[in-house]
Amino acid sequence: MLFYLTAVFCAVDAIIRVRTAQGAIAWALSLLTIPYLALPCYLIFGRNKFAGYLEQRREIAHETRELLQRTHNALDDYLIGYSDELPLYNSLYNLSRTPATSGNRIELLVNGQATFKSILDGLETATDYILIEFYIIRDDNLGARFTRILSQKAQQGVRVHLLYDEIGSRNFHRTRMCKQLLKTGVEVAAFNTTQGRRNRFQLNFRNHRKIVVVDGKQAWVGGHNIGDEYLGLNKRRGFWRDTHARLEGPAVLGVELAFATDWRWATRKPLEIQHQLEPPRCGNSDVLVFASDPASTLEEAGLMFHQVIVEARYRIWIASPYFVPDRGIISALQLAALRGVDVRLIIPDEPDGPLVGLANWAFTRELLPAGVKLYRYQGGFMHQKVLLMDNKVAGIGTANFDNRSFRLNFEITLLVHDEHFCVEIEEMLEDDIAHSHRVTPEEIADKPLWFTFATGVARLFSPIL
Repeated sequence: MLFYLTAVFCAVDAIIRVRTAQGAIAWALSLLTIPYLALPCYLIFGRNKFAGYLEQRREIAHETRELLQRTHNALDDYLIGYSDELPLYNSLYNLSRTPATSGNRIELLVNGQATFKSILDGLETATDYILIEFYIIRDDNLGARFTRILSQKAQQGVRVHLLYDEIGSRNFHRTRMCKQLLKTGVEVAAFNTTQGRRNRFQLNFRNHRKIVVVDGKQAWVGGHNIGDEYLGLNKRRGFWRDTHARLEGPAVLGVELAFATDWRWATRKPLEIQHQLEPPRCGNSDVLVFASDPASTLEEAGLMFHQVIVEARYRIWIASPYFVPDRGIISALQLAALRGVDVRLIIPDEPDGPLVGLANWAFTRELLPAGVKLYRYQGGFMHQKVLLMDNKVAGIGTANFDNRSFRLNFEITLLVHDEHFCVEIEEMLEDDIAHSHRVTPEEIADKPLWFTFATGVARLFSPIL
């Protein structure tokens, strides 16, 4: 009786809270007809808002109000207000919790060798503090290289804070790497999405951010996690195609504040470091640090992608390893292509899992008739999360082009206004397209009936893929 009453309560909760009418009906009917199966699933996958984190973020804002005021004064010369030249920044201003800034330098890092050389070299220069956050941390050769540097720096008096996702790195706390870091004075914490009574079963939320900050002067954001596979050393995966970015300038503070928020949630303690309040002008790039999470009232990452597509005038190129969008994004892509925008999507030819791969084909079938060009990368496994809008704005970050990143994950994206950087991104993506196969309507029409049915079934699972 208690089990059934709980199922009824959750059915009512689904009707009130689930985002779409179809989802609410599906959950309610399942909970009332097959409660023994549906109730555990609803407790794990049912919610799309992260309870408790928003309150923590408010506490952080309260505690650091003086810091933010001093920061605003220190960055006053770099802040970008509303302008006709950057309509995208205008529309996203109220969604992003940090302002866009000028005077930044952005460096494109293509693939693992360049990325990890840049990060490891940067860690060597640290004299005050290191902030490091990854979704996946492997205890392998690359992990050992990070361990040596972080341990050495901690022993030299540098404050090192390391944060990991307990789902993506579920055994990290048991590894030799973690024990060595703790032994040498590194502060290590799991993000711990399940803390709090309301979040006990919420394994569906993930902290997917990849952040490194050194002394408040340099920051790295992108698609790579820490592991040999991201260097292309995994025999099963083969070549790993990914993109990262190195950032200098005032925008580094935005990356730092995203880490500070996550650290407060994980440890229930403030991040006690001396923030770099007077960053020097390092370059000519305008950067908006767009941190998104499932605690907010609005679906920030999904709205960001939607706005980028809507504002594109002649080009929108998006590269993502996961392509499972929602109906609003599908419609925006179709309308962009119909109004003459060059819409190109680059996804892996061999996606991460059969269910994701089948869902990819289901959405591809809808987009091609509108003129959207879809390319399947064949040079290895493509894991980059990159966008290019016209020749004005480029994006590099951790957010995939799927419902999980739109609504369930903690993500971070650097939106860069710099024509020279956009040219670099264009050349990189053109090279990726040269190593890709363009999907045609005829190719989809030739698929057997069982394949079409399987893609439709896979699409039903798109909200949690």
